[in-house]
Amino acid sequence: MSIIDDALKANAAYAANFKLGKLATPPARKLAVLACMDARLTIEPMLGLSTGDAHIIRNAGGIATEDAIRSLIISHHLLGTREFMVINHTGCGMLTFKDSDLLQKLEREQGVSVLSPAHFHAFEDLEANVRRQMGRIRSHHWIPREIPVRGFIYDVASGKLNEVKV
Repeated sequence: MSIIDDALKANAAYAANFKLGKLATPPARKLAVLACMDARLTIEPMLGLSTGDAHIIRNAGGIATEDAIRSLIISHHLLGTREFMVINHTGCGMLTFKDSDLLQKLEREQGVSVLSPAHFHAFEDLEANVRRQMGRIRSHHWIPREIPVRGFIYDVASGKLNEVKV
């Protein structure tokens, strides 16, 4: 049985007792979180959230890409979120390579050069990266200045969030 088949079997059990079908579309806590996709981060329990409380946007590195910012704009303007969090974490894989090295590796192994993705957004410093993502979000013309944008580093060894000051 494949991993996806295992997941489908688990979903059948989940759906048999499902009671969340009447949750409202806007997040109850008016929070949007941009976080890394790392499987060690379980965002809802980490923040004391339940299903329906927040929008969780995840990608490799918790990067404020064009698509992540698009999601934050929709989250705020159409669904009423009023605060944004950026969460990176210790031991992130994005610290282990450089974009140019990965591009060269993929071109060599795959035998083809592509236009997209042009960047993987690797970084060398967690705090600097969190500040960079907060700045990208804050500087977007369609994100109101009054929206708090706060950044954090999650310690995968302790489970603690540490705020990154601007």
